Amino acid sequence: MRKWLALVALLLPFYACSIPEPELAVDRDTLTRRQKDSITATLPLPGAGGVGRALKAADAAQARADRHDALGANQP
Repeated sequence: MRKWLALVALLLPFYACSIPEPELAVDRDTLTRRQKDSITATLPLPGAGGVGRALKAADAAQARADRHDALGANQP
């Protein structure tokens, strides 16, 4: 009985390491910097609110630039 218990105890770590891990819902390597920052802005971390405000400011600046570009496109 001791031999079987020792054998199981010896082989258990190998068995546990051979079980494949479940796939993650989101592959973090494929996320863009913007997506990572957006996720960070929602976390309860110090400074996360500042990340969210910076994203909003960047969006506002991009919207202004898009409006400016649209004005120039209408001129001959």
